[in-house]
Amino acid sequence: MDVEKMEARIKYLEDKLGKVEDIEAIKKLQRAYGYYLEHWCVEDILSLFSTNPEVVVKVHAGEFRGPESVRRFFLHGRDVDPGTVKHPPTFLHQVMQLSPIIDVAPDGNRAWGRWYGFGANAFEAPGGIAPGWMDGVYENEYIKEDGVWKFLKFYWYMFFHAPYTLSWVDPDKRVDIQMEPDFSTLSPDGPSDDTFYPSGFQAPFHYPNPVTGKKFKG
Repeated sequence: MDVEKMEARIKYLEDKLGKVEDIEAIKKLQRAYGYYLEHWCVEDILSLFSTNPEVVVKVHAGEFRGPESVRRFFLHGRDVDPGTVKHPPTFLHQVMQLSPIIDVAPDGNRAWGRWYGFGANAFEAPGGIAPGWMDGVYENEYIKEDGVWKFLKFYWYMFFHAPYTLSWVDPDKRVDIQMEPDFSTLSPDGPSDDTFYPSGFQAPFHYPNPVTGKKFKG
């Protein structure tokens, strides 16, 4: 193998390794979010998001655009420093980050990822504790800032949130009602999609079919 071909081969392998490292870093970022979400660790959650003006969080409550709006969402109902946010021990918001498909831009500075989210939650409610199941899809855009991957556009399309009748909560404490955080005092910057079952909503795909190369049309 001549020198020119060897140099080209080395460059190819270096680029390949760089992309693998980017994908693994994005996986760690997304999974870390899931663990911080479990007990709503606001300071750690916010640290995962870019402060770029393009940053956005879109959830069932609506769309929150810009760093201050994103911060307001995660701090909703709490006029406190994020490091002091505390929840009762009964609070649970565990969403597993599953089945990732990640694509990195050719310049290595942006990426897109789709994940399933499935988990359980429990909130204090009048008369006891309201446990529930949730399920949905993440379609996120990531940005690399100073060599570190962060969330830029975070879309959580929740398909259902339902009470769990036979729960891990003791029967004498359990309240089988639909319950989720009260977002009525928030003013989102845009509307929420109608994603709840049985709407038939299909979250947009950022990637083409990995075999045919065709974009999903719905």
